[in-house]
Amino acid sequence: MKYAIFLIAAVFAVACNSAPQIVTNVNTSASPQRAEKTETVTAHTTENQTAPMPGQNSNGTKTKWTQSGEPIDTKTFDADIASADKALKSKPNDETSKKALAEAYYKRAVALTDARQYASALGDYRRTLKYDPDNAQAKTWVEQIVSIYDSMGRESPPEGQEPPPLPYKGEK
Repeated sequence: MKYAIFLIAAVFAVACNSAPQIVTNVNTSASPQRAEKTETVTAHTTENQTAPMPGQNSNGTKTKWTQSGEPIDTKTFDADIASADKALKSKPNDETSKKALAEAYYKRAVALTDARQYASALGDYRRTLKYDPDNAQAKTWVEQIVSIYDSMGRESPPEGQEPPPLPYKGEK
């Protein structure tokens, strides 16, 4: 057994030493030299460059947020919000009216989140917190959506500048 291992190791060592040699042909004749500089392959790659993150410019700064997702029918949510808003305007200091408006915004925010309309949902979660500052779920969603925008290198919509939900055009 020892001899077999020794024989295999010897064959391997001989094979490694007999690898073909790379010969560089240097032409020293009097042929004219090219004026342009030769470039290596790595000069044309992005191997040594860091690619910008999605949502970032080439200098690494954040870009403007964009609205995306699936359009959904928000008519029932909009009607609930309008009704709760009207009730709050008639009784501005009524805590029950404030909670009802916060709940209406929260329900639409959840629907928008499910439709991947995160920028619009962010606005509704923030409005929920305006009328119900103790809503832990809305706080969590605001933090989560903003952190997702940050992780993608995108700017999240500033408070009060969130876009409205995407227009719904009926069944496809």
